[in-house]
Amino acid sequence: MNNQEIVQKLWNLCNVLRDDGITYQQYVTELTYLLFLKMMKEKAIDDASLRGTIPEGYQWDDLMQKEGLELKTFYQKLLIELGTSQNEKLQQIYADASTSIVEPKNLEKIIKSIDALDWYNAKEEGLGNLYEGLLEKNASETKSGAGQYFTPRVLIDVMVQLVDPQVGERCNDPAAGTFGFMIAADQHLRNETDDYFNLSPQQAEFQKNEAFSGMELVKDTHRLALMNALLHGIEGPLKQGDSLSSNGKWMKDYDVILTNPPFGTKKGGESVSRDDLTFGTSNKQLNFLQIIYNGLKANGKSRAAVVLPDNVLFESGIGAQIRRDLMNKCSLHTILRLPTGIFYAQGVKTNVLFFDRGVTDQNNTKDVWVYDLRTNMANFGKRNQLTMAHFEDFMKAYVTEDRSEIQNERWNKFSREDIAKKNDSLDIGLIADDSLSSYDNLPDPIESAEEAIIKLQQAMDLLNEVAEELRVVEEVKVVVR
Repeated sequence: MNNQEIVQKLWNLCNVLRDDGITYQQYVTELTYLLFLKMMKEKAIDDASLRGTIPEGYQWDDLMQKEGLELKTFYQKLLIELGTSQNEKLQQIYADASTSIVEPKNLEKIIKSIDALDWYNAKEEGLGNLYEGLLEKNASETKSGAGQYFTPRVLIDVMVQLVDPQVGERCNDPAAGTFGFMIAADQHLRNETDDYFNLSPQQAEFQKNEAFSGMELVKDTHRLALMNALLHGIEGPLKQGDSLSSNGKWMKDYDVILTNPPFGTKKGGESVSRDDLTFGTSNKQLNFLQIIYNGLKANGKSRAAVVLPDNVLFESGIGAQIRRDLMNKCSLHTILRLPTGIFYAQGVKTNVLFFDRGVTDQNNTKDVWVYDLRTNMANFGKRNQLTMAHFEDFMKAYVTEDRSEIQNERWNKFSREDIAKKNDSLDIGLIADDSLSSYDNLPDPIESAEEAIIKLQQAMDLLNEVAEELRVVEEVKVVVR
């Protein structure tokens, strides 16, 4: 049985919990509690240093010995015990843990089903890969809501490959999610160093304990990220908290930043609470963009790749000021216009910005190359997924020493001067849409004009109604006086 089959079996166990009213997200969290115990047992067989991770009396075999109500009572006690453990990682994974499982028989069935899986082959393929497969499965289920802005693994791999982290570099994701970018960066380096066996002991220790870091706001997601990191042998700083608050100020001077920040505005519309950002705005992604380019080392070698929605490219006011600051401090050399439908929230239009931090804070961007992977592309979604083949032409253009040699209508250059003439708007590089090239596909101008008149009339009627209501209120106030 391979990992994909194991993931499917684990996922099918969710049906056992339907009567308990458990959501997909709750189920994955519940599985994390149980899988960690089982995986620690499996890993300790090969690594003696892990045998004391779980306290005596609260290990996987202790769960297996109990049934019914006794099992549920013991499980509840176990969660509390591990959540107050002296082991920091253990404490973080089980912090404020509680079970959503109501029926003891359901808990018993899940534990026994997990124990019966083919763990020998799971270890051969990698327990971390198994867990990541489970997270991806959760994100792909639209009912779970977890994948609303889930970054497709193929896109993560493209970004990591092009940014090309090196051994000894400090990498970071300030919007860590389940830590997918850092795990991909770690795997990228393992592939190039024979799983770190080509490194000195000091270098291997750095990769394990310092090379990869991040911060995640949501507690349950942070729990999943910790589990994911530990199962992949990554023990760098992975903190729970708001990167847009003062708690995120520890993240600075990185060689590489890879991330897909959350979209939207802060609740209540308030500005970010960090005092080390030049421009205050309630727009989360604009604040994250500032954190990212200011978080890179100013050495001319540090670099970033970040997924951002379209509005970051053209928003005026503070948005234009932040883009100008970015292009001054960094060489914004490449923008990849992504197709729609690759995120599970349909219609979200996104881009990847690639930039390198300069040594100085002025005039670092000279030319911006834009690759349009959006226009005239197939509709992507759950049935038609994005693959590495879709990125081949872009990746070839990206790494070519003389980019002007690439003859591809999707690949275009814009000078810094041309961008400045457009109020530093980066909403550029989209090619002609074939669906609009035919006159038959264009909207009827008379119908469009009539529709606009109707909408304007409706707006006028609504305004007149509001004005009339305000007049009535004023008349009532006069009578009362």
